[in-house]
Amino acid sequence: MGNGFDPHLTPAQRFGRELGRARREAGLSQERLANHLGVSTSLIGHIETGNRNPSLDLAARCDEFFKTDDQFTHLCRNITAPTGPRWFLRWSEEIEPRARVMRSWDPLLVPGLLQTENYARAVFRGGLATSEQEIEDQVSARIRRQLILKKESPPVLWALIDEWVLRRPIGGRDVMYEQLDHLAAVAGWQNVKVQLVPHDTFCIAGLMSGFVLAELPDAPTAVSIESSGAGEVSAEHNLVTTVWDRYDRLRAEALRPSQSLEMIKEVRDQWKQQT
Repeated sequence: MGNGFDPHLTPAQRFGRELGRARREAGLSQERLANHLGVSTSLIGHIETGNRNPSLDLAARCDEFFKTDDQFTHLCRNITAPTGPRWFLRWSEEIEPRARVMRSWDPLLVPGLLQTENYARAVFRGGLATSEQEIEDQVSARIRRQLILKKESPPVLWALIDEWVLRRPIGGRDVMYEQLDHLAAVAGWQNVKVQLVPHDTFCIAGLMSGFVLAELPDAPTAVSIESSGAGEVSAEHNLVTTVWDRYDRLRAEALRPSQSLEMIKEVRDQWKQQT
């Protein structure tokens, strides 16, 4: 898949651009690709120009034919999914699906890739959404993103989380119990490592913002930095180096994964016992 991101393209045009690129790299004409996929040549032409929307079934066949995991399926779903800020689109469409290793720091909330549906709904309900439908669209988009952790060759996620995140009442007691139960389960996956940073750790670097570092197979490491009301995605060397240093400082203060899992379970049970 391509590395460039043009915020002026619609989701349908992005799908068409990537389909055309994959077809040309495979040395196929539109007619030959159409024959392989069992559709008309004109449909391939219209999709590549962004004039027709692909079906999810066709997107899945493209992933199978080009051996691209679920990247075409992901692009297809984004055609009808909420678009979101431009900086986040670059991350969710071009970087996150191709990452081999991701290293995150979250001082306020459970990482989006590890949130339950109810926890995510509570987060979005307290945000800038203007309707219940918009909230549900945002929740659905977040849950779809999590599929990258379950694909055949998933990325490795190292998630650093501030201890207070476990105790912050997002959505209430039942939502928190469910979320921490899920977090405990996910922390046992082979490709997910969760480490808590104790609340009494004095690490000013961690108070600045949350971030994610993504190592890519065919491009420089990229970073996503999110603060209140704004965000940034960059592969600029000095910025990535600075954020990586911040990550190392935080991880040096973090509990081991096994200790973190024990604390997650302990706080989970405390939420269950509350009346």
